[in-house]
Amino acid sequence: MAGHTEASILIDAPFQLVWDMTNDVDNWTNLFTEYAEAKVIEREGNTVKFRLALHPDENGKVWSWVSQRTFDVEKREVHAKRVETGPFEYMHIYWKYTEEDGKVRMTWKQDFHMKPAAPLDDDGMTNRINTNTPIQMNVIKERVEAAARTSAASR
Repeated sequence: MAGHTEASILIDAPFQLVWDMTNDVDNWTNLFTEYAEAKVIEREGNTVKFRLALHPDENGKVWSWVSQRTFDVEKREVHAKRVETGPFEYMHIYWKYTEEDGKVRMTWKQDFHMKPAAPLDDDGMTNRINTNTPIQMNVIKERVEAAARTSAASR
């Protein structure tokens, strides 16, 4: 058994702005509300390795891990995986950007499997991701659309 989630959101902003803001890992603490730290460790070509840390949970624990993202702007997609897997056996994330009537649909697909000793099983993590993803996607949508409005107003 493994976990799988898929979610998307339509962002009213130009593709290049959506792409640039959502792939600027150095700025993820300003784009997502869940990250307390986003630190790039290494860049090589179209691949970036970075550490993410969440804000402390209800028990004061800070969850942290290293991930790797490979960008393909021509295909308008990103493939990511956890390098330090933490409670996951594996975690693979696929981001796809599709233009729709001058807007951009950003889709995230996540495939994962939890370790036996993890605090949640695959179903529990699926539920957690399915609860949190719409929150984060809406925050991203608001912040990217605000940047698009600011950019349009300054022209």
